[in-house]
Amino acid sequence: MTVDPGHTGQLLLEARNQGRGALAGFLHVGYPTLEISLRAFKALTGEGDESPGVDLVEVGIPYSDPVMDGVTIQRAGTKALERGVRTRDVFAAVEAVANSGTPALVMTYWNLVERYGADRFARDLASAGGAGAITPDLTPDEAAEWISVSDDHGLDRVFLVSPSSTEERLAVTVAACRGWVYATSLMGVTGTRAQTSAAAPELVHRIRGVDPSALVGVGLGVSNGVQAREVAGFADLVIVGSALVKTVLDAEDAGRPEDLSGLRALVADLAAGVRAGHGVGDGEPSPALWAGPTESGTSQRSPGLVGT
Repeated sequence: MTVDPGHTGQLLLEARNQGRGALAGFLHVGYPTLEISLRAFKALTGEGDESPGVDLVEVGIPYSDPVMDGVTIQRAGTKALERGVRTRDVFAAVEAVANSGTPALVMTYWNLVERYGADRFARDLASAGGAGAITPDLTPDEAAEWISVSDDHGLDRVFLVSPSSTEERLAVTVAACRGWVYATSLMGVTGTRAQTSAAAPELVHRIRGVDPSALVGVGLGVSNGVQAREVAGFADLVIVGSALVKTVLDAEDAGRPEDLSGLRALVADLAAGVRAGHGVGDGEPSPALWAGPTESGTSQRSPGLVGT
């Protein structure tokens, strides 16, 4: 079995050949405003900065029932919805990122794609220059329509696995992915964790036991360059969301929503982290690095709604 590297997997392979891990950053479209969010996505790519940016951008679509998100991402998404963001706005963000030369994946709950129309969504995403989509609440056995339309439009598709996934589930999910596999280190919602990261390297090991060629991204509550370096020691892609979103929330709380200096500083620190030290697979993370506040939330699937 071999995962098709698609668009984004090729990027991860290039980073591996350079002896480093790759970095993905998540933000919501429409927060704090649509215009500022487009600037924030460009800041993720390192555009206009001397230091490198992320290798891959995850463009999040705010959702009215974000049951898999922690409080930080929920807060930003709720504000974006209150300010009128729509599913179609994601394509402007994707285009802005793609024009910078950085691949963009949309991260979305499936209900939003279904309401927009799966083929129409795939078509508009490809037309905007998008590389594909991450669908956290969609399992491969429920994804026949998405698999079909993503094939038709040449899009990557990234499904999630967790430490509770059986070997059979891992095999099915890995086979359904194009690009890479998203490994969640713990069951539950996104956010910084108080628990050690022991589950993450074990899950990556299990994925590679199913398919040694699989490329794996890990979402682990990373919030600084030191932690990013640790995760890059056993995963191909380090995924950061809540810490980046928090910088934008903090700027608005301070009365300066247009101030992206905190975001740019964190991106620079994270990018330096994945480029430092040992290469992928050379080490394991230090449990002491993962102490921090836990974010609350639920993890069941739910059919929330947002306007299109």
